Amino acid sequence: MDDFHTSQPIFVQIRQRLIEMILRGAVGEGDALPSVRQIAGELSVNPLTVTKAFEALVDIGIVEKRRGLGMFVKTGARGELLAHEREKFLTEDWPRIAAQIAALELDATTLLAKVPAKQGPKP
Repeated sequence: MDDFHTSQPIFVQIRQRLIEMILRGAVGEGDALPSVRQIAGELSVNPLTVTKAFEALVDIGIVEKRRGLGMFVKTGARGELLAHEREKFLTEDWPRIAAQIAALELDATTLLAKVPAKQGPKP
């Protein structure tokens, strides 16, 4: 799980993994996130790096720090994250992906044929 890539700082990658845990429902609203020490140990990173990832989640308002108890997912966080991540995808990722699709002269039929069955488009 400690397979980091060099294109982004490690704390950003950890933040993204935590976001994905919340979006997948692995950690529900009101639930505690794994501790800084637990994540740092599992990923073999400095605890300050993990703390920075948590602080980024606090800054966007989806996680709250409870003194002496740890970090908890706030009520409504999943919905806020979904909206935030969708907007980010559409404004940052999609234009690059769409340009690559056009450059490769791919069509929708070809692309949709490659989508795994359980992740296919919703009707």
